[in-house]
Amino acid sequence: MANKKENSTIKTIITVIMIYIGLCIVIDIINGVKVKSDYPDRNYSSDVFYLLSSSENEGMDSELKSFAAKEGIDLSIEYDDTLKITRRLNQGEQFDAVWLSNSIWMYAIDSSVKISNTKSTSINPVVFAVRKSKADELGFVGRDIYTQDIVDAVQNGRLFFSMPNPVTTNSGASAYLGILSNLAGSPEVLTSEMLDNEDLREKLKTFFSGVERSSGDESYLENMFVQGEYEAVFAYESSIISINKKLQEAGKEPLYALYPVDGVSIADSPIGFIDQKDEKKKEQYEKIVSFLLGNKGQSLLASYGRRTWYGGVTTAADKSIFNPEWGIDTNRYISPIKYPSTPVIRKALSLYQSSLRKPVHVVFCLDYSGSMWGEGITSLRDAMDYILTERASDDLLQFTGEDIVEVIPFASSVGEVWSAHSEEELDQLNQNIKSRDPSGGTALYPAVEKAISLLAYSDNTQYNTSVIVLTDGQGNVGRFDTLRSTYQQFDIDIPIYSIQFASADRAQLEQMAELSNGKVFDGTTSLIDAFMEVRGYN
Repeated sequence: MANKKENSTIKTIITVIMIYIGLCIVIDIINGVKVKSDYPDRNYSSDVFYLLSSSENEGMDSELKSFAAKEGIDLSIEYDDTLKITRRLNQGEQFDAVWLSNSIWMYAIDSSVKISNTKSTSINPVVFAVRKSKADELGFVGRDIYTQDIVDAVQNGRLFFSMPNPVTTNSGASAYLGILSNLAGSPEVLTSEMLDNEDLREKLKTFFSGVERSSGDESYLENMFVQGEYEAVFAYESSIISINKKLQEAGKEPLYALYPVDGVSIADSPIGFIDQKDEKKKEQYEKIVSFLLGNKGQSLLASYGRRTWYGGVTTAADKSIFNPEWGIDTNRYISPIKYPSTPVIRKALSLYQSSLRKPVHVVFCLDYSGSMWGEGITSLRDAMDYILTERASDDLLQFTGEDIVEVIPFASSVGEVWSAHSEEELDQLNQNIKSRDPSGGTALYPAVEKAISLLAYSDNTQYNTSVIVLTDGQGNVGRFDTLRSTYQQFDIDIPIYSIQFASADRAQLEQMAELSNGKVFDGTTSLIDAFMEVRGYN
């Protein structure tokens, strides 16, 4: 009897403990605590200084690490897009410092991440640049330009442009917030109520109707522009400088930078210390900042087209970099826009994705070959479920009823096209994807050829078009030469974006990217992450 009583007591204690643990988990969920990050665990060491930096700073990597080594600092630097960095820190990843593109994103980092000692390292205006001959044609050279002048040119069908995606890049978001502020009349503070103004929304929709290509990162935008035949772009001033150098080397016409007098967005490249009560790391941080703000660090930043002088105005700028013939004007004071509060920025970005952006016509080519059985088809279904449902709205990547979304399944042959022209039809599209099972070979090229044939007749004044391919193997039905012939026959600009999964043939995917000025994404770690990334490009 005693043993039974003891066992009963032990069971009761275990039950109480389990209930307590369950309550703790529930409390964590209610408080919004992320139990697990989407990023892989990294063994954090007190002997290493970990810096998480925006990708545009990557050119400083070797010099910064060389300086750190001389100072006895074991410096580890990870690079990512600015908007992803805020997500990573909010999910609990440990770093000792963060180097962002713009101070507005510092305020998007959770208050539990104790950031201090922030310093601006350079100034980088986000400007509109047009091919010089086009700028002359539009009368934009040699006079003051207002944002409305650009909108009018777009509305009259005289101007089309490319830009970074506002919901996935700092330069895109900053450009959008600048246009938004200027078209709202350059208020002292942009408020949430102003975003509800229908006249303002219509002006913004008109502006975004001129977008030819959208990019998920700045470096891709630069390469895309140089390789393509585009007439205008919104980008960092430093990116315009980089693009023009490449255009000059290729013997092509350069861009002419425009700075609207009613306001320009400024990226101030702040670096901040993440305080974890480690005095040694604080001292190391101060040394790193001293290097970046010292003569050598500032000279390096300037060599990449960053303004490093006080106020961003000087007559002594290196003209081989800040070339006045390209419209780069360092003698004139730039009127910076005033950024709104974080909640207003979030509302503005949500408004862009749901209502303002140019609709897309996208065709997904999905691999249903036999090798997709098991984990492959499960990952594919989950990734497409994310893209096609409200799950994507959490990351501002959702489709809307104005978009056209089509799916071409392929195996040994190309299947029938599944189309969705409304949010209700997206649900049926999702069900079709889930109901088909893998079997057979890999008709990769014929599927993409069919997608191109569909999009060739899409109205590109109304839609941004793209093909998104997912495959886990090697195309063994059809030939690339046939696809290339079809693509060139239509004489169109439709990017082919591919997601490489499992043992997909990278060389085949790179061929299609080169043909179409597209890109290959890595889905080997997470298909959902890859789909999230590629959605920033269409």
